[in-house]
Amino acid sequence: LSASASAQGPNEVVKAAIEGYVEPAYAEFHERAGELAGAVGRLCDAPSPEGLDGARSAYGQTVAAWSRIELLRLGPVTEDNRLERILFWPDRKGTGLKQVQVALATEDPSVIDAGSLAGKSVAMQGLGAMEFVLFGTGADMLAGTGGYRCAYGAAIAQNLSAIAGAIEEEWRQPNGYAEKWSNPGETNPHFRDETEALNELLGVYVDGLELVRDQRLGFLGATTTDDRPKQALFWRSGLTVESLAADLAGLSRLFEASGIADALPADQAWIASSIRFEFANAARAAEGVHGSIDEVLRDPARRDAVAYLGIVTSSLSELFGTRLAPALGLTAGFSSLDGD
Repeated sequence: LSASASAQGPNEVVKAAIEGYVEPAYAEFHERAGELAGAVGRLCDAPSPEGLDGARSAYGQTVAAWSRIELLRLGPVTEDNRLERILFWPDRKGTGLKQVQVALATEDPSVIDAGSLAGKSVAMQGLGAMEFVLFGTGADMLAGTGGYRCAYGAAIAQNLSAIAGAIEEEWRQPNGYAEKWSNPGETNPHFRDETEALNELLGVYVDGLELVRDQRLGFLGATTTDDRPKQALFWRSGLTVESLAADLAGLSRLFEASGIADALPADQAWIASSIRFEFANAARAAEGVHGSIDEVLRDPARRDAVAYLGIVTSSLSELFGTRLAPALGLTAGFSSLDGD
């Protein structure tokens, strides 16, 4: 696929990225969200410690599947507030948490129906709200008497599955975004030429890496005393590092699926090798880091591994933005890299 991708130009690179990675990754997220809905439904029907473990495990799988595709912030996921409805973060003022806590305290009947929940505040209907239901204060009651809390969790999971299904379907629609992205032209409202289409793909890496480094790793201080573990995404569920690793693994898979490396001139092939080397370093660093982010940050070796992810993302940003782009003849205005 890759060799022919370069032979047939940028359109084939984009097409290969969509068919080889984007569509399967959204399909997997849809599948995992469906499994989460099933696991939470079973827990509500027959509460037990095993059922709670099952729901928490399904949540972890859903978070991983989402993290592998979440940096692709274009197309159907940007419609209808879907990005925020799946994951409202950062929540700097803790607005979402307060809304979720109020709903649980007052047993608000309007949030235990997936249909009406879909129209509520984005902060009450995504992975963040689900995390508090399954792992936040009082979550252990789900193993026994947490009827209302479980019903709210079931509605969140069903809503997530519905959003994921709609995104998956729209990517596969004839004449949809996928077709517009892989067939640029004068009459195309999104992409007038191949350079614009390829720039869009390159932007996924540059912007995604910046987001990981500046937002997701923002809980790391200059020294251990400056660390803020409770500002880390998914700190309650202990999935912070898994999510970071999946973010980078998703970008790596997208890079391979697109075959963009094969579009490089022979004397620039080293850029692709360097990119692969750094993605492998990131995977290796994250592999050995398990446990809650609080524990991780207290252990110098594990903390160093997380800090190293910041170094790798900076290196990858540079490789994509200032090496790969010019080598492919792209002169995108990478505002994302300004000030680096």
